[in-house]
Amino acid sequence: MRIIGGKLKGKSVIPPAGYKARPTTDFAREGLFNVLNNEYEFEGLSVLDLFGGTGAISFEFASRGASEVYCVEMSPANASFIRTAAASLGLGNVVTVVRHNVFDFIRICRKSFDLVFADPPYAMEGLASLPDKVLESAIVRDGMYFILEHPADYSFAGHPFFLKEKKYGNVHFSFFEKK
Repeated sequence: MRIIGGKLKGKSVIPPAGYKARPTTDFAREGLFNVLNNEYEFEGLSVLDLFGGTGAISFEFASRGASEVYCVEMSPANASFIRTAAASLGLGNVVTVVRHNVFDFIRICRKSFDLVFADPPYAMEGLASLPDKVLESAIVRDGMYFILEHPADYSFAGHPFFLKEKKYGNVHFSFFEKK
């Protein structure tokens, strides 16, 4: 996988063989960040990346100038990889890896973020309830976005905070605005 934009544009991050995470495709990440470029100033942004996986989304935000990116990943091996990759990219002072269960983290987190992104395993039990859990907590600042990556068999268009959905191949991003 490669970083699509920012000061680290073109840098590759290669997870080890047998890595157990599905990274957001380069195509989908590029589309997502094209949308966000029109709506956010990345410089100084505070971001929470839930289900960090490979760290690709965290690295994109950090590369584009986010001042802090918290990356929550439960797998010890994945969290270690993300931490090591962030350090090798020179992002160790921006990307903070939190090894924790996302659902527990949402309940105990006392920090608020400008943008929250989640890319849960597509077959995860409870994926449909994730927007409510995130938006009912205090982790998303009012007027800011929660973005959920999900497969096509989910639709959140009826959710009271739903704003829009963007599709890039098989990857769907639902945008919710905290009010």
